[in-house]
Amino acid sequence: MDITLTSLETSHTELLSQKIMAEIASQGGWMAFSRYMEMALYEPGMGYYSAGAHKLGAGGDFTTAPELSPLFGAAIVSSLLPILEGLRAQGLPTQILEFGAGSGKLAESILTRLNDLGLPLDSYDIIEISPDLAQRQEARLKALPEKLSISTQCAWPSSLPSNFKGIILANEVIDAIPCDAIIYRNGFWYWQGVTVIDGKLAWSIGTPVEQSLLPEVLLTGKFSEDYVTELHAPANAWMRQVAKHLDTGLFLTFDYGFPENEYYHAQRLEGTLMAHHRHHAIQDPFHLPGLCDVTTHVEWSQIARSALEEQADDVYLSNQASYLLDAGIGDIALEIGDPGNPETFLPISNALQKLLSEAEMGELFKVFAFTKNLNTILPGYSLEDLPGLRGRNRL
Repeated sequence: MDITLTSLETSHTELLSQKIMAEIASQGGWMAFSRYMEMALYEPGMGYYSAGAHKLGAGGDFTTAPELSPLFGAAIVSSLLPILEGLRAQGLPTQILEFGAGSGKLAESILTRLNDLGLPLDSYDIIEISPDLAQRQEARLKALPEKLSISTQCAWPSSLPSNFKGIILANEVIDAIPCDAIIYRNGFWYWQGVTVIDGKLAWSIGTPVEQSLLPEVLLTGKFSEDYVTELHAPANAWMRQVAKHLDTGLFLTFDYGFPENEYYHAQRLEGTLMAHHRHHAIQDPFHLPGLCDVTTHVEWSQIARSALEEQADDVYLSNQASYLLDAGIGDIALEIGDPGNPETFLPISNALQKLLSEAEMGELFKVFAFTKNLNTILPGYSLEDLPGLRGRNRL
């Protein structure tokens, strides 16, 4: 693939590559892949999410569901309404906290839909690790009161508060949490790390993986020689922290991935790691460090177990298409557009196709949710009574 870089981009990726190589040398010539991914994405001032590159939308490296259409956020509101109404009935603040809010379009869509329904929200907070994205979010959301009759307070805290009562959202966040790569050889699993060969970053096999760190499916399954996959200890730890800090309410996230029986399928020989640059998918995760988004698919089964370890009431997993249809996205589309007017309805129809089609985002992207102490604000309710979450649970 031919990608022409500016001189600034070339300098940027070369400087980060040199820094990564220097750290590899300081560690004796081998670096855990999770550390490489952390530096490529989050190294201060240099990593993909820590520098000022344009990331989202047509001019960026990838497009997320909220960028495609405000219908995505409007449908999510269907799931949130019972929670918000339950909080208000108990005299509690109605509050939403979003992790990694991208350009702020999901927040804008949710706040706009709540405004259209005449339901005020006390606060909408965002935890954002990317300084330039936080600036874009703030500019977008602070302009909303001029357009809408809302008084929602928006803030950007540095950490998740303890004993949070409300709703926590995350769209395409878990896939960007650093993971480790492993490889199967001679009947054992080994760490796949990073080294330098002929001045370039390259894969290198390390020591055997401790069996206590391996999920049961990797200990008991049959895998071919040089089968490669990933372990997700940081993502699972993040999920436990989120579940621990949520005292009462709902956690809802969307991301691409599979439950463990599909994730660790014998035919998935090369794992799920990849990079994204200018809407191109790149198999080499060492391509242009700092300029490429490095991602991994989510292994949902362990994410679910992590939430349950922190006393989640229940957990739920389904595909994005089933969720959006059950949340009423079709009815919402008819509310805001006239099918009899092709000029205005065609963009709505095209967005629905991308969000729902199995060939687009409908099947690969999943919705995962859990509740905590739901009965204290919605007596008699269970997780699967919420709109969007009433379909078949894949967990």
